[in-house]
Amino acid sequence: MSLFVSFFVAVLALLASLFIYRQQRNDIYLRLFPPFLLVVAVCYWFISYLAQRRLNNLAIFNPLTIFQISFFFFVLYRLIQHKVVKKIAFYLIWIYPIVAGLNILYFQKIETFHSITYSLGGLLIAALCIFYFFELFQRSQSINLMRSPDFWICSGLLFYFACSFPIYGMANTLEKFPQFILTNLNKIFNVLDILLYTSFTIAFLCRLKIRKSL
Repeated sequence: MSLFVSFFVAVLALLASLFIYRQQRNDIYLRLFPPFLLVVAVCYWFISYLAQRRLNNLAIFNPLTIFQISFFFFVLYRLIQHKVVKKIAFYLIWIYPIVAGLNILYFQKIETFHSITYSLGGLLIAALCIFYFFELFQRSQSINLMRSPDFWICSGLLFYFACSFPIYGMANTLEKFPQFILTNLNKIFNVLDILLYTSFTIAFLCRLKIRKSL
């Protein structure tokens, strides 16, 4: 995956997220997005720096992906209204990093990508996003989806993890694949990153009021 693309789109989303503080009545998960994206952008820069020097960057990439997935569980916990599913999402915020950490320490080790727990986390996020959309379309009141940050964020998460978790699940065996397959997978990862952070950017900006001048 081109880490420069990941870093670039994360920085753009970070800049867009600063507009959150100009808007009123935003949920806490939206106000936490700017510091979250700042951590992500900084980590992407270090990961890219190590990759350019052909050094193992999994000591940063593994904890980063655990941090990202745990944060997305928190986002979905804030969005879902069903009490039982909401409680499941809350428990996942704390249980997932413990399980992923144990996997890295005792099973897949820090030198390799934690493909098992990443795929599990991605699958759970996709399932929670699907439940969010089920709840969304069951609501009695109408919602302007184009101006709903929740809709854009969950759309990006669902598409990203539904497409990426099966590929990341076999990440540790990709070296055995022919070069042309690796090149195409690299392009797929770039597109997924662009779509994810673009959906975040739209979510941060969709409530801004644009003044029309004559």
